[in-house]
Amino acid sequence: MSGTHKYVKDYPRPQWVRDEWQLLNGEWDFRFDDSFEGARNKWYDKLDGDRKIQVPFTYETKASGIGEEKFHPCVWYERHVSIPAQAADTRVLLHFQAVDYSAKVWVNGVYVGAHEGGYAAFSLDITDAAETGASNRITVRVEDGNSTMQPRGKQRWVGNNYGCWYVQTTGIWQSVWLEYVDALHVKRAKITPRLEDAAVAFEYELGDTVRSVEGLTLQTIIRFNGELIRSTETNVDRKFLKVDLSVMNDVGEWKVHAWHPDSPNLYDAEIVLKKDGKPVDTVYTYFGMRRIAIKGSNVLLNNHPIYQRLLLDQGYWEDTHLTPPSEEAIIEDIDKTLALGFNGVRKHQKLEDPRYLYWADRKGLLVWSEIAATYEFGDDAVQRFTKEWMEVVQQHYNHPSIVTWVAFNESWGIGNVGRDPKTQAFTESIYHWTKSYDQMRAVLVNDGWEHTVSDIITLHDYEELGSVLAARYKDKDVLLSNEIAHDKHRFPFAEGYRYQGQPVIISEYGGIAFKSEDGWGYGNQVRNEEEFLRRYEDITEAIRSLDYVSGFCYTQLTDVQQEVNGLLTSKREPKIDMEKIRRITKK
Repeated sequence: MSGTHKYVKDYPRPQWVRDEWQLLNGEWDFRFDDSFEGARNKWYDKLDGDRKIQVPFTYETKASGIGEEKFHPCVWYERHVSIPAQAADTRVLLHFQAVDYSAKVWVNGVYVGAHEGGYAAFSLDITDAAETGASNRITVRVEDGNSTMQPRGKQRWVGNNYGCWYVQTTGIWQSVWLEYVDALHVKRAKITPRLEDAAVAFEYELGDTVRSVEGLTLQTIIRFNGELIRSTETNVDRKFLKVDLSVMNDVGEWKVHAWHPDSPNLYDAEIVLKKDGKPVDTVYTYFGMRRIAIKGSNVLLNNHPIYQRLLLDQGYWEDTHLTPPSEEAIIEDIDKTLALGFNGVRKHQKLEDPRYLYWADRKGLLVWSEIAATYEFGDDAVQRFTKEWMEVVQQHYNHPSIVTWVAFNESWGIGNVGRDPKTQAFTESIYHWTKSYDQMRAVLVNDGWEHTVSDIITLHDYEELGSVLAARYKDKDVLLSNEIAHDKHRFPFAEGYRYQGQPVIISEYGGIAFKSEDGWGYGNQVRNEEEFLRRYEDITEAIRSLDYVSGFCYTQLTDVQQEVNGLLTSKREPKIDMEKIRRITKK
């Protein structure tokens, strides 16, 4: 794990770091609004909250201090925040890392903006409504719903848990914070490594005002382990700039330090916007030099085939649900995933906290990033899904750990994709937009079955006998010709689509649970550790014996509410000796 980039514990956006910021997590006033009277009665002027909540934990969780699992369609938050007097010459940005689902925000009774979508971060410039050197009242109204046309992932839309759907997540569920920036600042950078050229591209977006300001320059500084690699300074005369830099150097044995699970090397970048030679904005970031490609039946990482040993991870905790209880809890999950012998995770139906992705970058964990599903197809669902998908792909693009985008899972939200041209066209549009924005990752449009266009053919199969699994998958040509249902009830491809030589990965299998547990798993439950290990090895070896299959994803890391098929309990306690699991996983 190399790199000397700026790390600040609990910083909500660790891949884009500034010095001046203020965390707003903690106690807020809170109020339910089941009758939707708050806006009409101007609660944004004075909330009169009748209870307290611990942000960023939702009211459904024990950690929130409320712990009520009943669905409430509208909730309000309020907090008084002191903004320092020295911020008078800055722009004040209010950041929400995730709010589910539709948020409106007021500052001192002044409406400052809104956002829709439960998994994408958003920011509001509250400068004109805020008072520096004084206390400011921030009010947030969140409306959620049981609509199956809004991306909701594993959140239930009925009164009780069922199947693999769990308690809903309503309201603020990731960090809220303030950032103080100059009126002239860098909004974002899209960082694209080109390992084959030993170069990296920075595509910058700056504020609208830069075009009318003279004397602006933008400096990009790259270091590796503290050693200067490259520095360049560019005149700023427009809102969008592109800077290409070589990362070739004479530091160490290699001219380029590639990112790989075995050696997660990270380059540090310092971005400095200057006015007449004086810095007005400084941002610290990092990137990894790595290349993902598809060649025949192999996924290549840095031009070499990689066998992906993935673990399905839904990112739920017992007392905090979708919200990580702490940064230490994030690190624990990653460390235990690696200790179990896996080299990656499929983050299932959840866009993970940026701090998780930061630690995956640092520790060398491969990540398949999957957005939350809708459960009904229609124009409204298409619009909501597409907007949020585009946001999250852009926001998480720079993380080297993300190697695959997963748009849909098991035909959820696209139920007729197997034969309906309109639904199929939607999946193709998501694929092609993603490839137009990101040419350096694999893209899947329907993980599990009924693929249309996908860079990897991923199949789900919870067969519990290795001999049966191996026999069914032995003949690759028959299996991928759509002549048989690969898991006995679904076919690999939608009608009108066929296998074109892509890599194949069994991206869900296993799900073994113990008879002693209250809940469910896949197949027959086992009585003891010996039975578990025998079955785990049997089915894992069956997959590994298939020479055309280039990886697997076991279900799953932890128990989640009524689903008790984790390798760990919901409290992260191992059910089986972790070293025994590791030996089988890496065999």
